[in-house]
Amino acid sequence: MSKNIESHLSEDREFKPSKEFSKKARISSMAQYKRMYKESIEKPATFWAREAKELQWSKQWTKVLDWKAPYAKWFVGGKTNICVNCVDRHVEEGRGTKAAIIWEGEPGDKRTLTYQQLQREVCRFANVLQANGVKSKDRVLIYMPMTPEASIAMLACARIGAVHSIVFGGFSAESIKDRLEDSKAVAVITADGGWRRGGVIDLKANVDDALKGDKTVKKVIVLKRTENEVKMKRGRDVWWHEEAAKVPATHKARAFDSEHPLFILYTSGSTGKPKGILHTTGGYMISTYTTCKYIFDMRDDDVYWCTADVGWITGHSYITYGPMLNGVTQVMYEGAPNFPDFSRFWQIVEEYGVTIFYTAPTAIRAFIKAGDELVEKHDLSSLRLLGTVGEPINPEAWMWYYDKIGGGRCPIVDTWWQTETGAIMLSPLPGCTPIKPGTATLPFFGVDAAILDETGQECKANEGGRLVIRQPWPSMLRTIYGDKKRYKDTYWSDYSGMYTAGDGARRDKKGNFWIVGRLDDVLNVSGHRLGTAEVESALVSHKAVAEAAVVGRPHDIKGQAVVAFVSLRAGVESSDALLKEVRDHVGKIIGAIAKPDDVYFTQALPKTRSGKIMRRLLKELVATGKATGNMTTLEDINVVRNLEALVQKK
Repeated sequence: MSKNIESHLSEDREFKPSKEFSKKARISSMAQYKRMYKESIEKPATFWAREAKELQWSKQWTKVLDWKAPYAKWFVGGKTNICVNCVDRHVEEGRGTKAAIIWEGEPGDKRTLTYQQLQREVCRFANVLQANGVKSKDRVLIYMPMTPEASIAMLACARIGAVHSIVFGGFSAESIKDRLEDSKAVAVITADGGWRRGGVIDLKANVDDALKGDKTVKKVIVLKRTENEVKMKRGRDVWWHEEAAKVPATHKARAFDSEHPLFILYTSGSTGKPKGILHTTGGYMISTYTTCKYIFDMRDDDVYWCTADVGWITGHSYITYGPMLNGVTQVMYEGAPNFPDFSRFWQIVEEYGVTIFYTAPTAIRAFIKAGDELVEKHDLSSLRLLGTVGEPINPEAWMWYYDKIGGGRCPIVDTWWQTETGAIMLSPLPGCTPIKPGTATLPFFGVDAAILDETGQECKANEGGRLVIRQPWPSMLRTIYGDKKRYKDTYWSDYSGMYTAGDGARRDKKGNFWIVGRLDDVLNVSGHRLGTAEVESALVSHKAVAEAAVVGRPHDIKGQAVVAFVSLRAGVESSDALLKEVRDHVGKIIGAIAKPDDVYFTQALPKTRSGKIMRRLLKELVATGKATGNMTTLEDINVVRNLEALVQKK
């Protein structure tokens, strides 16, 4: 039996950057990339010190890296304040009147904050936090809608040295409670509610439920957003606007050690207990700054829009920190991509002249399903660069994005990274890297990535294995909060001194990295190890298919059978003939071994509010006929109930 992950998809389409784009880009040739990459791997101290000097430090470091696997310290002895670098620095350098955030609420309300206005709001809220007893290294839980105040709260925490821990606004009271218990937070920042698909999500009520029996939270600061009725507990709960009215709009920031904790962000663990990923200040600051600068090729006149929520690592690194470190103007939007319909994103791109657009493959597939006419009625000519994040993008969705959204002229930076890595690890550089649909291409500076087999040997070209990083990088996680053993066991136990990402991947003959899916999503079919991402990609390349999720179910003979849940494009009817056609299509693209044993046509797939398909529930469904696991993060529980009926009927 093969122990390596097999890869059967081939992709020959390749697009080189236009001469016009390359001429203006920060990295304009592969020769320049290779030269800089070589230095970043062979002389990391030289490379990263040069990048770090572009930002403000109140005390310079004595050593760039102190590495005793699996623990790293970056810019040892250096002192800085990431909030000052994100906000005050731009005001001091004459960019105070430049728009920092152009915000649109789901109901259509709008605000623009310049860097000077942002500085005043952040300073004011830093004073609010201190007036309410929050100190350096205290943990503060943030549970907010996508308003500018979410970023203001993060920056204010960073300014005073408090450690923020954001819980995504779509999570339940139970999720908040778990994170409060683990982090021992002393304060919660929330809102009365947030808008989502025309309705109000009652955020404050969820916080109240989570705080039943809590003994560590002393203050709850509540932003008035939706005007829904909320209960305020005397002595504990205070209104943001009332507290802000009591304090000045100036605040003297102090510098913190480079390794001062910046935030804890919880990510799901295989045991069910969330893992609190701890990131620190200096290294994270430098990685988010440089990845934005080079991968998004950020310029002074760009209007950048990352469609993520600040509750995810993408929102931390590529809304609040990276873009603001680069002094860019960015768009922030509160609501759903399909409210009132799926043209909302394109209306926003057109209205604000967005030049850089960064979104998730799951959103792109939803746009494809909704139909091209919603795109075609908007002028997207302001766009110059597109990006994808969150999961591997299948080649057909990539091509639609390239042609329909980018007009065939915008490079796509397909980025691979994780909550744990803090910043982008694999990505094209838009001015120099030849791009191919479905690959994150090459490692970013300082990222020594490799694909190893189970014995620790490097895999040959197109041979699937485990993706590892062989040397430390500045924004790497420092530990799992309160659990050093779990940190070592989860990320550093497979190969000595190397970080294991938990993803399967292959590298083609040109050195491009192709992510084939999470290692725990690999199917074992008759001794063949197949990545679910490849089977899903083959399904979606069929003209009738909009989206697919693939899982395995136990099979007496083959070990696992391939089960596909398929969502069809608008106007396509399901039939037995189409089912056979879709199965045969997978056989043609990958091989007979990957043909789904079962195909379920469904209107929708079970997703979280952020758009992630909950394959865990699908696995349980095909194994037992029922889904009973935690569903509090689901966008629509009825999707699961409909799938249960489908599976049981079969």
